[in-house]
Amino acid sequence: MTTRSRDTRTDLLLAAERSFAHKGYAAVGINEVLSSVGVPKGSFYHYFNSKDAFGEAVIARYFEQYLAEMDEILNAADQDWGARILAYFASWRASQSFGDCEGKCLAVKLSAEVADMSEPMRLALRAGTTQIVDRLEHAITGAVGDGSAPFTGDARSTAEALYQLWLGASVMAKVHRSLAPVDTATAVTRQLLGI
Repeated sequence: MTTRSRDTRTDLLLAAERSFAHKGYAAVGINEVLSSVGVPKGSFYHYFNSKDAFGEAVIARYFEQYLAEMDEILNAADQDWGARILAYFASWRASQSFGDCEGKCLAVKLSAEVADMSEPMRLALRAGTTQIVDRLEHAITGAVGDGSAPFTGDARSTAEALYQLWLGASVMAKVHRSLAPVDTATAVTRQLLGI
């Protein structure tokens, strides 16, 4: 009988992602994460040099997963690009929760908190969000090309504006405990792209 060997580093990253998404970065202690996966305190530095390096790794892993899911939505060959863009934002809307986003809104949760606190984490957030904007720009260009979005503006600046709109709408949805801000973001997205 074979047993699957435990990947402690991945277990730590997953536990931290859930905790950071729920409580934020500063409110989560390393001991809390270690005890949640049954790892002795002395083992932490075997995997990570510091809490910032740990946070950076959590963010990098989060974006790796997020971008894979985004690619799956945006590469749906059975839909035109306009429909793919709307499907992506519908998925974003569905991931919003007021109590616990289960790690699906980590960028929303951490962006404002760590941008001034940790340069490595800020750079990891910037790298991840830039990749999201890159994909949105590609999708907008595709929608213009296939005629599903009669849009005439600059694809890059529009992709940046849409991401910023949705990030802000997600924060406001949490403040108001209502999906109305993301519903407004959906309407503005449709209007802006002409979808």
